[in-house]
Amino acid sequence: MEDFWSLALWALEIWLYLIVGLIMVPAMFGFSLGISETYMTILVKTLEVLLCSFCAPPPPSQGLCVCVLGLIQREDGSMEEELEELRRSRPKPPVGGDFTLSDSFYFTRRGIESIVEDEVTQRFSSEELVLWNLLTRTNNDFQFISVRLTLVYSLGIVIRYFILAPLRITLACIGLTWLVIGTSAVGFLPNSRMKFWLSEWVHVMCYRICARGLSATIRYHNRENKPQKGGICVANHTSPIDIVILCNDGCYAMVGQVHGGLMGVLQRAMVRSCPHVWFERAEMKDRHLVTKRLKDHVNDKTKLPILIFPEGTCVNNTSVMMFKKGSFEIGATIYPVAIKYDPQFGDAFWNSSKYSMVSYLLRMMTSWALVCNVWYLPAMHQQEGEDAVQFANRVKSVIAHQGGLVDLQWDGGLKRAKVKESFKEEQQKQYSSMVVGDDSSSD
Repeated sequence: MEDFWSLALWALEIWLYLIVGLIMVPAMFGFSLGISETYMTILVKTLEVLLCSFCAPPPPSQGLCVCVLGLIQREDGSMEEELEELRRSRPKPPVGGDFTLSDSFYFTRRGIESIVEDEVTQRFSSEELVLWNLLTRTNNDFQFISVRLTLVYSLGIVIRYFILAPLRITLACIGLTWLVIGTSAVGFLPNSRMKFWLSEWVHVMCYRICARGLSATIRYHNRENKPQKGGICVANHTSPIDIVILCNDGCYAMVGQVHGGLMGVLQRAMVRSCPHVWFERAEMKDRHLVTKRLKDHVNDKTKLPILIFPEGTCVNNTSVMMFKKGSFEIGATIYPVAIKYDPQFGDAFWNSSKYSMVSYLLRMMTSWALVCNVWYLPAMHQQEGEDAVQFANRVKSVIAHQGGLVDLQWDGGLKRAKVKESFKEEQQKQYSSMVVGDDSSSD
């Protein structure tokens, strides 16, 4: 029995030495030994060979992994443009404006399409793939069954749950522990340049360790546009891991509500060394207080840029939904950032109504990898005569265009709330004007 425990202790020591030497130390200093790159190369080749040999390949123009946005194929363009094109293709009525009885068929079709598949609901479910990526979630239309593919999937379970998962959980625990210990220790130092430098180094180092714990492969583009101190970084929101992705390349001041439990321990430790902006639950309802705290922060050009996700909820990596105007009312420089995950290696979207935080993190740690692109976009300022809503929409459009995402005007709060009456009235007026059309001929 003593020999067994000695062997187990020896194996644990070897395991920790390998983690520290091959993963943690390179992560701490921001370089790689090429292990992740080799793993990703092998993984991509394996998926291509296995899936293309077992399943019908997609069209050459689509590649291995493509997002299927929905059942209904809609043409590009607004309803106004479609209706105008429809009316141009027929003679204009002599009286009564542009409306004819046949227009009702168009509105009926659009109404049925919205009932079957609206633009909001599908943004809060996992995006579909053309080919299966050997994870639990698969395409709804996938019906092919193969004994060989089942064996390959079983082998993948062994690799993901018994090799990758223990390694990733170990790294995540070490990264979070170091974050608490490091930030708490730095917090005891007097305010100085050395303290701020150590705080940023500790934060980035721990986030890099956590990123290695997800086998994250991140490609940063246009680093010359990285957010600067005294500004606000805004990004589209897919997952809580977005924070790890961005902080892996720089340090930010977080904004959020004070929590209890493990999250509260992390928040209290982090705020000791870095001026994060945490609010009590009652304070979050006071918009003037929130705005004042944010203005005070950005007016101090020595403080880190604030990181904000204006959507206010996680969206499934296919779209960008309405940006809340709060962060655009401050008058600070806005640094847009677009984040796009590759669903081929794992579903990064957090469906908070379906999975708890722990369940979601376990799903991520048992996926193949986390692959994403991050684009730093040029700084943007509010233009003369432009209100906060228009400024927010302009920033959102830039992010959506760069990330290849659908630009939606819908509020992400519709995930749990009903549509406001004012918005219904606005849509009714819009439909009314489309139905009537140009009635100048009736005068």
